[in-house]
Amino acid sequence: MSDRDTFLKEFRGETLGTVSAQSSADELFQNQTIRPILKLQNDLFIAVFINYVNKNKADFYSYTVEKKLQTIENSIQKDIKFRNSLKGIVMALFTVEEYETYIKNSSDLNKRMMNLLIDRLKSQVQLFELESK
Repeated sequence: MSDRDTFLKEFRGETLGTVSAQSSADELFQNQTIRPILKLQNDLFIAVFINYVNKNKADFYSYTVEKKLQTIENSIQKDIKFRNSLKGIVMALFTVEEYETYIKNSSDLNKRMMNLLIDRLKSQVQLFELESK
């Protein structure tokens, strides 16, 4: 294993979520790779989303909580450039081996990745209450 791969795995930390003998390959990848990266990059994702809404959703801070939650989901699901930027933030912390695993089933893994990120941002919607432009 290269120094980079060793560093990344140690830097990201432990597996998050349940891993068992019955876990699918995608579930293993999600819990061993994606979840630790999302946790590590959480502050960056918050900053990126704040920048996104400041540039693209001028009235976001006046939305109801319900509308903010819907905006988080729609922004990630429908804005392809934004979604690709978020994927890049995650993929930059893949090891080469993880990347090779990812490209074999990128469509399903992208869905998992974005759904986890949407859930993560939604669970922190209160951080988008008092932000100013």
